[in-house]
Amino acid sequence: MLFYALLLFIPISLLLEYVVHAPAIWVFGIALLAIIPLAEFIRRATENLARVAGSAIGGLLNITFGNIAELIIALFVLRAGQQDVVKAQITGSIVGNSLLGLGLAIVIGSWGRERQVFTRERAGLLGSLLIISVIGLLVPAIFDYTERGMYAQADPAGLDAKVSLAASIVLILVYIANLVYSMVTHRDVFAIREPEAEAGAAPPWPWLKSVGVLVLATAVIAFEAELISGALEQTAETLGLSSFFLGITVLAIIGNIAEYISAVYFARKDRMGLVMTITVGSTVQVALFVAPVLVIVSHFMGTPMDLVFHNPLELIAIAACAFTVNAVAQDGETTWFEGVLLLGVYAILGIAFFFVGT
Repeated sequence: MLFYALLLFIPISLLLEYVVHAPAIWVFGIALLAIIPLAEFIRRATENLARVAGSAIGGLLNITFGNIAELIIALFVLRAGQQDVVKAQITGSIVGNSLLGLGLAIVIGSWGRERQVFTRERAGLLGSLLIISVIGLLVPAIFDYTERGMYAQADPAGLDAKVSLAASIVLILVYIANLVYSMVTHRDVFAIREPEAEAGAAPPWPWLKSVGVLVLATAVIAFEAELISGALEQTAETLGLSSFFLGITVLAIIGNIAEYISAVYFARKDRMGLVMTITVGSTVQVALFVAPVLVIVSHFMGTPMDLVFHNPLELIAIAACAFTVNAVAQDGETTWFEGVLLLGVYAILGIAFFFVGT
């Protein structure tokens, strides 16, 4: 019932923007709250589709439609010409999914349990993809530093953009190959254990209803995302915060709220394999697919964006995520303390992000 009540924020946000013409901070906050129930409906729809298509497909649908909210928000922010905020949002999504989302799921899922287990093969693949993600996002920045920073040269030929575009194409191809590898040629190796149906569980939605809910929720998120992007700068000024901090924390968290809700839900069901797929898999999808797609689309929008993260802290944060997640997941099991470690790393990075530019 709570999520149905939160749906009231959708008409309220439209009323504040187009009728009352309320201050930007109110529109920003209400629109963010309106996305939360929509993310929950996306989770429910993908869970029901998973009952028909299997957990592997269900997990992919969950992270894909969960990231749609973030992609839509990023596109509107990008259209406003705020490329640095979009990059901050990308970093925040990677950090948030792999540290905050996974950390919360482990802590809450471990409540009353000594440990939770998952397959090492899946964790190993996700860990390898995280390393590839770090390399793919690190190389354009290093190229920019060596070609312009070290030699104090301008970039009249747009080499940063060319390297970023080429790297984006490679990253997308790697992500497609990963889908083929894990869901077609080696599907049996990475299959997620299906739990027995619980007594008294609600009957599954028809697949047509699930698809309809996904499409409708995504469309409404697009409207809310436009309100958020339009109120971003004024909200940052009102709160005395940088747009960078809002992008790397608030926008990233709200854009991935569906994954957080799903991860915590399935962790309590003791389905840590699916939790790893949702949280770390979402991180991988952001780095290998969403970010490259934004780079490519931005050139058609007339607001070109590259993969050069000018703030070294963002690159350090991405590398820290890969290192920390691999350290926690390598043994194929998790305990509540490992969840605390992930949350601790996220808190340290969040503190650093707060003071950037102050």
